[in-house]
Amino acid sequence: MDFFKHNKVYDFVKMSSYGIVLSLILFLGSLVLFVKPGFSLGVDFAGGTIVQVQYKEAAPLAAIRKALEAIPAYNGVQVSEFGSPEEILIKLPTATSKVDQDIGQEVAEVLKNTGELSIRRVDIVGPKVGNELKEKGILALVLAMLSIMAYVSYRYAWQFAIAAILALLHDVVISAAAVILFKIDLNLEVIAALLTLIGYSVNDTIIVFDRIRETVGLNSNDSLENVINEALSSTLSRTFLTSLTMFFAVFTLYAFGGEIIKGFSLPMLVGSIVGSYSSIFVASKLVVLLGFNLKDYRQKIIDAERKALEKKKMREMYERGRM
Repeated sequence: MDFFKHNKVYDFVKMSSYGIVLSLILFLGSLVLFVKPGFSLGVDFAGGTIVQVQYKEAAPLAAIRKALEAIPAYNGVQVSEFGSPEEILIKLPTATSKVDQDIGQEVAEVLKNTGELSIRRVDIVGPKVGNELKEKGILALVLAMLSIMAYVSYRYAWQFAIAAILALLHDVVISAAAVILFKIDLNLEVIAALLTLIGYSVNDTIIVFDRIRETVGLNSNDSLENVINEALSSTLSRTFLTSLTMFFAVFTLYAFGGEIIKGFSLPMLVGSIVGSYSSIFVASKLVVLLGFNLKDYRQKIIDAERKALEKKKMREMYERGRM
């Protein structure tokens, strides 16, 4: 299925000039969000206890807060609506200290006068485990970025490697900022979404870069801008269909998956849009801005082909000599 004309070449390089400005604004705005208000760490990283409570009718938040705050052990408790007026999420800053303590039953006992309720979920993470999970999550993101940079550097010119990593960083930062903007806690689901996004985004970029490399040898008189425009135009239908499929799949998760999965679905939803946009309007433009020399690259291809041909001839001569 093709949505765009086969022979039409769109001037993506020219349009990318505006795309770079937009990306810079979004990127800087995301960095500001990282500083203020910053991430709200979930129980996975900060440690503590989460209790999900369901009421038969709309939960009386004010009465619930008053009842919990009256107990010294629950100092610093946070109460918020969770998906519907009947469900609430109670966050305690510390984990339970007693092995035999049933925190869910204890909370139910404290809230028994606020209405008919049932405990849906209890999650407990100690502060030491939370710190370990946070360190390993950050390490996983850094290693993924470094591995991709090493792979792209090996396969392409250094300008492509830097462009791919900058585009990838752009996608991850903007998607992570959406987590802050929509007031979602930073937890393992968010890290999993960002790691998945890294793989999706770099795959889209690599396909575009592959097409650019293939287009380089088609016409030796073409400029770099023309080569990029032809490569992007030829992969546009594929990029559009892949992005659309990804978007609808993740949107279904976001719309109908409930609050508990939004830490994964929201970054993926934003990333599916930003990742496709960056592959077209950011990564390729960065290759141009980084001063990629098309003439030198073509010469390297010719030299590599000449060396391969010489090795082949040497091998044939050696085999004929032995025969």
